Amino acid sequence: MWEGEVAVNRKICEGRAPDETGRLGSGEAAVVGGEAEVSLRWVLIHLIEEYARHNGHADLLRERIDGVTGK
Repeated sequence: MWEGEVAVNRKICEGRAPDETGRLGSGEAAVVGGEAEVSLRWVLIHLIEEYARHNGHADLLRERIDGVTGK
């Protein structure tokens, strides 16, 4: 399922410049501080931030289970 979503989003981003903009719906804009127009770069950076946050959470859980910490 995840790989399918990645493929769809790669197709959406294909051929677009990082500074190309699009408009968010009112619900999404409210979540990001009221900004309705964002660039593709903005979206991709926020996706990286979310991945990093969730990977950090998963790493904390794994450390609690096996006791091994990163060095």
